Amino acid sequence: MRRTEKSTVVLRGVANRSIRDAVEECMRLCHWESLVPRNAQVVIKANCCTAVPDKAESSNTDPRLADAVCEVLQTRTRNIVIGESDGLRQKAQEAFAVTGFNEIAARRGIPLVNFSETPWTPVRCDPAGMIELPQMILDADVFITLPVLKTHALTYFTGALKNQWGALPQYNRILMHKHLDALLATLHRIFKPQLAVMDGIIGMEGRGPANGKPRRLDIVLASRDSVALDATAMRLVGLDPQRCVHLVLAAQQKLGRIAQDSIRVDGDWAAHATQFEPAILDKAIAAMNYMSRYRWFVKYMLEKDTIFYPIRAFVGLLRRVGVVEGGV
Repeated sequence: MRRTEKSTVVLRGVANRSIRDAVEECMRLCHWESLVPRNAQVVIKANCCTAVPDKAESSNTDPRLADAVCEVLQTRTRNIVIGESDGLRQKAQEAFAVTGFNEIAARRGIPLVNFSETPWTPVRCDPAGMIELPQMILDADVFITLPVLKTHALTYFTGALKNQWGALPQYNRILMHKHLDALLATLHRIFKPQLAVMDGIIGMEGRGPANGKPRRLDIVLASRDSVALDATAMRLVGLDPQRCVHLVLAAQQKLGRIAQDSIRVDGDWAAHATQFEPAILDKAIAAMNYMSRYRWFVKYMLEKDTIFYPIRAFVGLLRRVGVVEGGV
């Protein structure tokens, strides 16, 4: 990346126009054709982090946005896959189905790939050492990420960089949360997404990335610089990019631009700027995050529905009466 130029973030509203047209314009202004050779192998990372039906709309990538991205890409290549990995509580296939991606895949003839079920390759990912990553992404000619604009209790914000965490194929990747921020910067360096198209149609504020409040914004953002995209999205909803540790680390490693004066926004900022309720890292979340570094805790507590759900219900009660509220 040439440091003398500004990064461009394209912002378009979709309240009064089709998502397809907005996505096409965003991609065109990002000069996507110069990134995607004819017949290129393209891997798209959707954000399908939940298979819970009533949470999918605000947690997962809108299928209409993914469909529009694929329609544009198919003018140059038919070699496209959409991928996601398993989580602790669901298979990627379940999240795809709940979100509406199966219909897109069938209509477009695009495979839906579970990265957890594809070949993995060991790669040094500092500071965690050797980690197995999906060979499919490493071999791709083009890697594109489709994040959702959301707050996050652990990382403050989840956007283009955080979406790559879901590309780790290990279903119990929560074990690596002790390295979360540093690893996100490292993964960005390794995966090198050429384009990010952010779903801000319905975002999430508060206790994101899956338990917060849905917030309709009716916007799409895109950039060739994922760091600039995340920083701009945060500023648009009243969040401070300097509080997002993984984004600051990525900028310090010259993986993208975070400073406002080094980013050019193409779009109507005043029409879409708003204020989000930030996520709170309360005592319960902090405690769970600390304990998640222990394999026995993840296996016998978090993975067991008969234990996890009663504890979650009890913590929810404590939150309602104010026992665990407040940052730590």
